[in-house]
Amino acid sequence: MTERDVHEIIRGGESLTVEFKSDVKSLPDRDLVAAVMALANTEGGDLFLGVEDDGRLTGLHANHRNLTALPALIANKTNPSLAVYVEGLELEGQPIARIKVPKSRQLVSTSDGLLQRRRLKIDNTPEAVPFYPHEFIQRQSSLGVADPSALPLDNLDVEDMDPIQRIRIRNAIKKYGGDQSLIPLADDELDGALGLTVSVNGRLHPTVAGLLLLGKEAQLRQYLPSHEVAFQVLRGTDVLVNEFYRKPLLETFEEIELLFRARVEEEEIQVGMFRVPIPNFDRRAFREAFVNALVHRDYSALGAVHVKLDDDGLGISNPGGFVEGVNLDNLLVAAPRSRNPLLADIIKRVGLAERTGRGIDRIFEGMLRYGRAAPDYSMSSSYTVAVRMSAADADAEFLRMIVQREEQTGVAMPIDSLIILSRLRNERRLRTADLARSVQKPETMVRGALEKLVEADMVEAHGIGKGRTYTLSAKVYQGAGEKAAYLRQAGFDAIQQEQMVLNFIDTHGTIKRADVMDLCRLDRNQAYRLLTKLKAAGQIKQVGEHKGAAYDRA
Repeated sequence: MTERDVHEIIRGGESLTVEFKSDVKSLPDRDLVAAVMALANTEGGDLFLGVEDDGRLTGLHANHRNLTALPALIANKTNPSLAVYVEGLELEGQPIARIKVPKSRQLVSTSDGLLQRRRLKIDNTPEAVPFYPHEFIQRQSSLGVADPSALPLDNLDVEDMDPIQRIRIRNAIKKYGGDQSLIPLADDELDGALGLTVSVNGRLHPTVAGLLLLGKEAQLRQYLPSHEVAFQVLRGTDVLVNEFYRKPLLETFEEIELLFRARVEEEEIQVGMFRVPIPNFDRRAFREAFVNALVHRDYSALGAVHVKLDDDGLGISNPGGFVEGVNLDNLLVAAPRSRNPLLADIIKRVGLAERTGRGIDRIFEGMLRYGRAAPDYSMSSSYTVAVRMSAADADAEFLRMIVQREEQTGVAMPIDSLIILSRLRNERRLRTADLARSVQKPETMVRGALEKLVEADMVEAHGIGKGRTYTLSAKVYQGAGEKAAYLRQAGFDAIQQEQMVLNFIDTHGTIKRADVMDLCRLDRNQAYRLLTKLKAAGQIKQVGEHKGAAYDRA
């Protein structure tokens, strides 16, 4: 890590993964070890020793100048022993230590038995708080080392369960195309095959997943008080519907789906010989998002799964953040993982969820194919996963283009292609690097998807090398009745680039090569050639040399 990198981190202040500790009076060993342990039990991160809470650099005490002793001290005073990396730095004449703390895949305490984790307060500053026993399983499940949904409930017997819910399971398998081999099984065989029950000391007891699917409402309230689902419909500030459910999962799903379907409105467009519906909300996208919220929620945390319809669209949220390894930047490509693996497997076998584990693709597809914005997960946090689906009007011509292409190929439009077409529709002209962030795949793979769209005459490429850009094709703009829009994009030629450079100089006084690259979407060499051409024509002159070179009107 460079000195500049460290300065940037310190200027950013303390966070969930960054901790400052003053060492002016020699930080006691127990305080240092406790701070490191709390980081390890959260997300890991950096502890900067010799830095005040406000970011001032005050340096290391003489007792901590021997940095080689710090890793051994921390390893000896943590249980299990925690291995850290310590780096000595000198900033503004002050020696400080950067202690790099890994995220632990098991709970770590101090040798004195102190067990803490970090969390953010309301003002977004971090604090260390006790790690309580009921939070252990939550931590282990998020790391993928324990399955809370498979835990047996010793206080309940299988005879206490509601037999009607087994009928509901069999009906769901038939309705949603689940695992048909489960239908002819006897009740006890069905329970065992799905993991709804487990034998403990010779007696069958329901698992947590079994209670969620077979339990009675009173049992769910008593043994799993965190299970709750809310369905709300708002119009402005008026609350039209505000229903709460604590029923078994399948029954809850069916009742919520009925309430949702009653609010789905459809229009139709003609595509060839077929009428294609355009719903205000895609049913499959809703189903996958809602089932995800039920299956992947943290059942150790109080709080309801919320389904909310309002003037802006549909929102679904659940307690518990993304599981380990999943974040906003890899949602589309992360390997499928669940906080409750047994429950997730049951729901897939019943047929409610996408069996490949790629339900997130269904959610994106259900928005993008209608020309709407991609589902928005930006309001998610370490405590909540929240998705918003816009209620904006669909783009009928965009849908017609997608359906026609699917009819030609006989396969559904890949999600990568939908993302690319959607972004080009909204932002007109983009580079491969711009699109790679949305597709969440390497540029080489995105370039392959783009070239297939070029071959299909849905996208056009402009330029070469790193400056290569893409727009929707003339055929697409023509189909949408936007011929002028196509000319504005595709007609972005050398003459226009020259005029844009001159306009920039008139507005800002001078222009640099980096400005030309950004303004005209060119690579370094293309920008150099454009500036050289303008110089040769006597329209601009160079001011300065090398890195300081800028260009002014001649």
